[in-house]
Amino acid sequence: MQEYLDFAARNPLLTAAWFGLAGTLVYTTVRARFSPVKSVNNHTATLLINRENATVVDIRSQEEFAKGHLAGAQHLPLSQIQSNNLGPVEKHKDAPIIVVCESGMTAGGAGRQLSKAGFKQVYVLSGGMAQWRAENLPVTKKR
Repeated sequence: MQEYLDFAARNPLLTAAWFGLAGTLVYTTVRARFSPVKSVNNHTATLLINRENATVVDIRSQEEFAKGHLAGAQHLPLSQIQSNNLGPVEKHKDAPIIVVCESGMTAGGAGRQLSKAGFKQVYVLSGGMAQWRAENLPVTKKR
């Protein structure tokens, strides 16, 4: 134990960085565990779509959406979600909703906004469309 205290005394920046990283890890783990928005992989998303009739909400730009999206996905740009303009998906409040972005990074915030708006089952596709395409899963350009 004394070695750790000596190291901390000689290396305050490294010690602070370590505690910062450990704190961030604990915070993100706890936040994910208690968040109403859950992350799902491609397999689980496919099961939700096929077995529970989940609605896929694609929050990417119109150009990205036109290049390819999940079959049956509804395009609802992030800006519309942020302004609480949820008309196209309002009727799906009790059904599972899967939020999709390009890389899986921005969908979490959109998912939290949908959850705050009263949607009961909100999921985020981990890895987003990039991971979906990387696994050679089907995409469509049809509306």
